[in-house]
Amino acid sequence: MLHDPQVETGKDPAAGYKSRLGMRLFCIYSTFYVLFVVINLAQPSVMETEVVAGLNLAVVYGMALIVSALVLALWYDRACRREEVRLNQNNQVER
Repeated sequence: MLHDPQVETGKDPAAGYKSRLGMRLFCIYSTFYVLFVVINLAQPSVMETEVVAGLNLAVVYGMALIVSALVLALWYDRACRREEVRLNQNNQVER
């Protein structure tokens, strides 16, 4: 009982753009995360430093990682949507 998709899907003309952008954003986030890990491994006492409103660097950096992941995801979504609209407009003009 294998169910096939109800809608035919075609080739995504923005797939290359999405892949490149996704890899770039992944590298940006990974760099940010690796720095967090390196600080924890090399000098864990630095993470105890109070930064803002009595919160230590570990908490602030951790929250920054979460927020940056959300921001990068929203940026990726918006950029991909804009590229799809642009490519769809170009395809309609060519027809």
